[in-house]
Amino acid sequence: MAASTASGKGSMASGKARCDALSEVLADSWWAVGLRGILGILFGLICLLTPGIAVEVFVILFSAYMLVDGVFAIASGIKAARNGERWGLLILEGIVDIAAGVVAFLWPAITLVALIWIVAVWAIVSGAVMLAAAFSLHLDHGRWWLGLGGVASVIFGILLVIEPLIGAVVLTLWIGAYAVVFGAFLLVVAFQLHSRKEEREHKAPAAAKKA
Repeated sequence: MAASTASGKGSMASGKARCDALSEVLADSWWAVGLRGILGILFGLICLLTPGIAVEVFVILFSAYMLVDGVFAIASGIKAARNGERWGLLILEGIVDIAAGVVAFLWPAITLVALIWIVAVWAIVSGAVMLAAAFSLHLDHGRWWLGLGGVASVIFGILLVIEPLIGAVVLTLWIGAYAVVFGAFLLVVAFQLHSRKEEREHKAPAAAKKA
């Protein structure tokens, strides 16, 4: 019984350590999260304001957004790895983003249905990864907002799977609306991360003085 209790406490301590590590890494990289949010909103607004753009142009925009977003996610993961902290989810999210962007970009004769499936798979996988990351984040570091972003991504992907034959204009509008909402969630997370980072920096000198 004692061994079981000790094991449970050890597991809780390990989980808290992982939560602390990811929260600190994201707080230090709050600007990257904020830039991802701004990029998402800009991409979404372009889609919403120009729903009649050609599929080829849309593919280029989507690919560029995915590549830049993926680079920011991987940069956060590399920073976590250098600090000796857990980096897997951040790197995985970045790889998924870049893979979706590269596949779309290298397929110049892509059909609308194929593009929809690529976007759907990307949305579901990246949303699941984001949900996993949200549960590894402290509550006051934007856990629920990051989780909502993941849920929105998964729901968006499922909608595309259910309706793979939507037209190009509808697809552009759907992705535009999703990107704006997703970007807004990330911006809220970034502001909360920045606040926690400032609190931590203010507490550090105070703790040093007491010591």
